[in-house]
Amino acid sequence: MEWLTAPFEATFVQRALWGGILVSAICALAGTWVVLRGMAFLGDAMSHGLLPGVALAALLGGNPMVGALLSAAVMTAGVTALGRTPKLSQDTGIGLLFVGMLSLGVIIVSRSQSFAVDLTGFLFGDVLAVREQDLALLGTALVLALAVSVLGHRAFLALAFDPRKARTLGLRPRLAHAVLLGLLALAIVASFHIVGTLLVLGLLIAPPAAALPWARGVRGVMVLAALLGTAATFFGLLLSWHLGTAAGATVSALAVTLFFLSRLASGIRHRRTHPAGIRPPATD
Repeated sequence: MEWLTAPFEATFVQRALWGGILVSAICALAGTWVVLRGMAFLGDAMSHGLLPGVALAALLGGNPMVGALLSAAVMTAGVTALGRTPKLSQDTGIGLLFVGMLSLGVIIVSRSQSFAVDLTGFLFGDVLAVREQDLALLGTALVLALAVSVLGHRAFLALAFDPRKARTLGLRPRLAHAVLLGLLALAIVASFHIVGTLLVLGLLIAPPAAALPWARGVRGVMVLAALLGTAATFFGLLLSWHLGTAAGATVSALAVTLFFLSRLASGIRHRRTHPAGIRPPATD
């Protein structure tokens, strides 16, 4: 069993594991609503929309997290404002913001001659470089995400399944949508320096999507998604240690693999409980 425990004897791998567990929990809270509402493209746009703020912070010698928060605020405000524009679909507005923010980020990056390494870290993260202060930050983000999820659960639920009923019940769906965007932004900003913006969607979408066929209720999806994300983190770090692969990418790839295995098992279960070709006897 030494192959199973040896990697986690190293302090930096232990911090990586705890960081991945916290990220998995945060992403489970936000990602469940992303999956239920079909907002994967928005999640992708939000994650890439952080680039201008991060790039500008790095160029000016500031804190990349502060830059990421500012970019996330701009993206959230932009998506909310464009969503209220008549004769403009939400996907169109998100796509325009996505391209605009990404282009601005590339322009800022082009002004720096020494940003290549930082850009690589932004895109792919460095889960093995998690520090104690990062864990404290992730813990704070998890508490905040949990508070938002509990307080907004009823409004988020109505918004996900029947926005018109949410309005009838006085749950203010526009405000609920804006708060949900804030929750998504919080998850992405808290996670991007761990697994990177290109890989954050792996933990944001794959575990909730994998949990969906097996859980009862939204809370069940969140709990199971957090457990699946934790499993992907543990075994991803284990594989990365023994195979010499990139840790963040391995964790994300394993999360996506768990999704496909879940769908395969769900399909097999469905065929067994609803066998094809069996018809009820005809009656005359």
